[in-house]
Amino acid sequence: MLKPSYPYYLANRAVAANADLDVLDKYSGRRATRVALADAATVRAAIAAAHQARAALAAFPPDARRDVLEHCVRRFGERHEELALALCIEAGKPIRDARGEVTRLIDTFRIAAGEATRIDGEVVELQISERSRGYRGLTRRVPVGVCGFITPFNFPLNLVAHKVAPAIAAGCPFVLKPSERTPVGALIIGEVLAETDLPAGAFSILPCSNDDAAPLVEDERIALLSFTGGLVGWELKARAGRKKVVLELGGNAACIVDADPGRPLEEVVARLLTGAYYQSGQSCIGVQRIYVHASLYEPLQRQLAAAVARLRMGDPREEEVFIGPMIDTAAAQRVERWIAAAVAGGARLLAGGPRQGNLLPAALLEHVPHDSDLYRREAFGPVALLEPFDDFDAVLAQVNGSDFGLQAGVFTGNLAHALRAWDRLEVGGVIVGDIPSFRVDNMPYGGVKGSGLGREGVRYAIAEMTEPRLLVLRS
Repeated sequence: MLKPSYPYYLANRAVAANADLDVLDKYSGRRATRVALADAATVRAAIAAAHQARAALAAFPPDARRDVLEHCVRRFGERHEELALALCIEAGKPIRDARGEVTRLIDTFRIAAGEATRIDGEVVELQISERSRGYRGLTRRVPVGVCGFITPFNFPLNLVAHKVAPAIAAGCPFVLKPSERTPVGALIIGEVLAETDLPAGAFSILPCSNDDAAPLVEDERIALLSFTGGLVGWELKARAGRKKVVLELGGNAACIVDADPGRPLEEVVARLLTGAYYQSGQSCIGVQRIYVHASLYEPLQRQLAAAVARLRMGDPREEEVFIGPMIDTAAAQRVERWIAAAVAGGARLLAGGPRQGNLLPAALLEHVPHDSDLYRREAFGPVALLEPFDDFDAVLAQVNGSDFGLQAGVFTGNLAHALRAWDRLEVGGVIVGDIPSFRVDNMPYGGVKGSGLGREGVRYAIAEMTEPRLLVLRS
């Protein structure tokens, strides 16, 4: 069970300033706990403390940063079930998936612990002409300074981890705004960080309103803004001034099933089912568009529609539930409207059913109009679209016809097709032999076009949070 209330963390310290933020159980709709809510003055105080802590954290030795991260790994392991239950309650994530996210949280901190002592520089050969003989160049990577982090509701542990753990490894103080709808997991992470000997001011974790978080975007003492969320990220970038900006935004992920998928059809169907409907489709790399070669379309359509219809929906605490609640009723209503509009425009509903509050049954459609919201925009719900194709090059162009470009999946046993997809698909990652929803926490992760800029994945995030400093020696 959750505690009755949770403090926020200001400059490493727990502060029970109030209990103004209600956190709802997403399945029952009842209040699950209360959380301290920060205001703009508190956010500014956190930035000031982090700015003051820059030198101390930069001087905090790499092995000490590693030890902090390894402490977190141990404590998260000890609190594994508590974290999973908190995630199940505040995000509505089915308990088996919640446990999986806690495992990824631990993995991400463990990877960061290893990287903390491997942030290396290089020797730069400067003797390129007679003029520069006797000169040597060396670089090392140094922390950029204070980082401002804003994270969404859908992965309230691991998306926090992908900002916090690299920042600690890199030696960057940070101020984090977790989603107001799912702040508890981040605050438990803060509770564990408060047990360590990080320098004063190294971190603040502050649930707050979007308006009160404005200093994280606009304050010039913030050296890097890392935002994960919706397309509002582009507006934040425009307001961010001279600071570095990393954006992990939306997707409309496509998956191609080639004539030779390279896997048994049953396996392909099982992976598509997971990718499209995991955590009620609330993932930016969730499978939304499925393009199937005409020779396989009928059997895949039949198998996938039957599998979707069998998915169990209900209380996410129950072990057999696969479809839990969406984050709120408004989100479920939006997807329901998009499905209805697509059907009115000529789409055929192969599986689905009526909404029950914020529970929306898994839906599968075919013949979806290409000008519909359901086809062109990010659904972010438990729905997927099927479409046949005949020509591989043409379907690559069709995948690229999206405003988004995060990841794409390609089931193919044809090496030439796999390489062609890698060459031509306008995405941050091409996953061959699996769904676009595949992610391992040390791989580079990010998108192009409307899906953002910059990369996460621990080592790649550390690169964003550091910069090279050159030393030239004349002998």
